[in-house]
Amino acid sequence: MMGLTTRHARYFLRLITRHTWLYTEMVTTEALLRANPGHLLRHHPRERPVALQVGGNEPAALARCAALGQEQGFDEINLNVGCPSDRVQSARFGACLMAQPDVVAAGVRAMLQACDIPVTVKTRIGIDHMDEYSDLARFVERVARAGCTTFIVHARKAWLRGLSPRENRDVPPLRYESVYRLKREFPALEIILNGGVRSWPEIRAHLHHVDGVMLGRAAYHDPYLLASADRLCFADARPIPSRGQVIEALMPYVREELARGTRLHHISRHLLGLFQGRAGARRWRRYLSRHACLADADEHVIRAALSQLANTDGMRAVA
Repeated sequence: MMGLTTRHARYFLRLITRHTWLYTEMVTTEALLRANPGHLLRHHPRERPVALQVGGNEPAALARCAALGQEQGFDEINLNVGCPSDRVQSARFGACLMAQPDVVAAGVRAMLQACDIPVTVKTRIGIDHMDEYSDLARFVERVARAGCTTFIVHARKAWLRGLSPRENRDVPPLRYESVYRLKREFPALEIILNGGVRSWPEIRAHLHHVDGVMLGRAAYHDPYLLASADRLCFADARPIPSRGQVIEALMPYVREELARGTRLHHISRHLLGLFQGRAGARRWRRYLSRHACLADADEHVIRAALSQLANTDGMRAVA
């Protein structure tokens, strides 16, 4: 989700769902400790609950980043042990750490000692030829001993050589049963399933076996998919906002960000999928894509894009 779950995207998604946990892009320990952490960790209080996802392998550095995350107001620190990119592997973190559970355990232990908020781990079901269920169970058991009680498990293995990160999202087959079995055999742990989930019927089916479901690109490309989450998963009976209401609620944020020097397209690019599957969705995307990148683009571009959807989803009131 690099480049996708930015602070602007998260603010927008929070207008659709009040309770769903949101996660940052993965931020490396090196970037956090060498650059301006205030810039990299910037987020709006309305995003909460929000988790900071970090990548790294050195316990002391991970501990410092966990402390920074807590200081900046994040609600969870998530250690990425699932990214298979060559760049991440060259720095010896991400998915390649599945082969080194003791390293992950040491990092988790250090992070927990450095902060008072939950530390979770996002992982795959295996890597390369270390893809037996026993390998996954051994990894989880060792990391759990260090104090991690929540594992977010992408139900595909990762090939560290031969597949691109994009191919690793689609080519290795999904093995949901491995994640289900993990929950059965480690009932005290919170097990959250990730990978290939695209609809509410699928989510409900998985929730019979695991504690939660993480959506990635499905929620990014069709963000209104999250609109039912509060009612179906968190028993919040408040009315679901329409797509038009979501955009109207976003406008004060757009004005504030533009006043700070943010370009409109940095925000609007995350809105393209809001009308996925609705009449006029292509016109909405095309208008935003063509006009939001102009130097003087402001909120009126979004309102003009809404006019492409007149008389659909209650848009007349905000167009």
